[in-house]
Amino acid sequence: MQPEIRHKLAAVEFYTDERCYIRELANIDADPAASIAQARVRTGATTRWHRLAGITERYVLLSGSGRVEVGDLRPQVVGAGDVVLIPPGCPQRIACLGDEDLVFLAICTPRFRNEAYQDIDPEPL
Repeated sequence: MQPEIRHKLAAVEFYTDERCYIRELANIDADPAASIAQARVRTGATTRWHRLAGITERYVLLSGSGRVEVGDLRPQVVGAGDVVLIPPGCPQRIACLGDEDLVFLAICTPRFRNEAYQDIDPEPL
């Protein structure tokens, strides 16, 4: 891996079937140890139930407020500065509460790969 500056504006935000917007900030073959994405959940939206096979994920909340459901934990309200730790294979979803979009970093180790994503929501796509 070579030193590099990756500018946020160079990463295009896109909408996913998971019901959130993603901006891949750092997810490259040259750095397989980790990836960082900015996620945005619109007011009133809830992401689909899902899990990541073989990947630990951390949500670092930047702005807004939400209700997160992870594994067997009771649903909890989270906001800016909170960190959610999600072990590999753990069911998860997050809802945006309040009047502004919920924005957080999703930091994955090893890096996120599409084939690791498993949609487990009982509601059809």
